[in-house]
Amino acid sequence: MDIKVWMYLVYLAVSIGLTIWVARTLARNGQIFLEEVFADERLARAVNNLLVVGFYLLNLGYVTVAMRHSEAIGSTSRAMEELSWKVGLVLLVLGALHFFNVYALGRYRRSRLRQLASHPPLAPVGYLAMPQPATGQHPQPAEHPQPPHRPAGPTPPAQ
Repeated sequence: MDIKVWMYLVYLAVSIGLTIWVARTLARNGQIFLEEVFADERLARAVNNLLVVGFYLLNLGYVTVAMRHSEAIGSTSRAMEELSWKVGLVLLVLGALHFFNVYALGRYRRSRLRQLASHPPLAPVGYLAMPQPATGQHPQPAEHPQPPHRPAGPTPPAQ
């Protein structure tokens, strides 16, 4: 077989192996993160599966498109250089996809937590009645009772 064919076979084996390993690792360890992001285990599992499928499609599509090499390869060292270039690009694409997903999910999580934090933790106990103005009059502000007046100076000791 030609050196180029061997290079392609090694490239496919390494790239597909890396893709499967990274996808499984991210799916297993990302499940906990997704449960925190979505606060729903069933939704987190579904999103995790969709992310894994999208990861496989994008990465394996990139691997097959990047496999083509139009120049002749005359030596084993040139084949290794080309192979390292192609595998390196696959790893960079994997890393970029991973960081994009973490960034997007982190933003979604912060947004969800901000929405939850804007609601009061307890329902109000009661409501103040608003005085209804007579027609044609402007509403007057409600009078607030003043605290009792204390004389200046030291306070007498309690007995």
